[in-house]
Amino acid sequence: MNKNNVQEQLKEVGIDILKCMQCGMCSGSCPSGRHTSLNVRRLIRHACKNPDVLRKKELWMCTTCYNCQERCPRNINIVDAILKIRTIAAHEGMILAEHRHVIKLLIEYGHAVPIDEMSMNKREQLGLERLPETVHKYPEALEEIKTLLKSCNLDKILDHDS
Repeated sequence: MNKNNVQEQLKEVGIDILKCMQCGMCSGSCPSGRHTSLNVRRLIRHACKNPDVLRKKELWMCTTCYNCQERCPRNINIVDAILKIRTIAAHEGMILAEHRHVIKLLIEYGHAVPIDEMSMNKREQLGLERLPETVHKYPEALEEIKTLLKSCNLDKILDHDS
């Protein structure tokens, strides 16, 4: 990856993180930052300078609440930038193992949390149908989901080394 690829791709979609004056409003507004190592200001500064931002674990800690973006005095689309950087990272195969696992579950079952036997039994005990109105109940819908996910090249993300 060339040194400015991240910045160039952000500019292509109209996001200029170089306008950031490092005021810290984003970090101070971030609920995730209170509970994780996410420091939005530092992440944006890092993205301005280093292509290795794609490897930052903090990139995946943003919950996309948009607090930072709504409060930014420079009107930088911070969350949109983070999502774009995540997209670049994912296409480079740089995602957390937990996300890689979720992708595998989505491709296989059409759900990030597949329903298991215990859940089906609980549903029955509650007087519900054994299977919910999802792809678990409709195998043809699961095949459509798999086709959709494949058309988005989601399976290709798994082809990269972790």
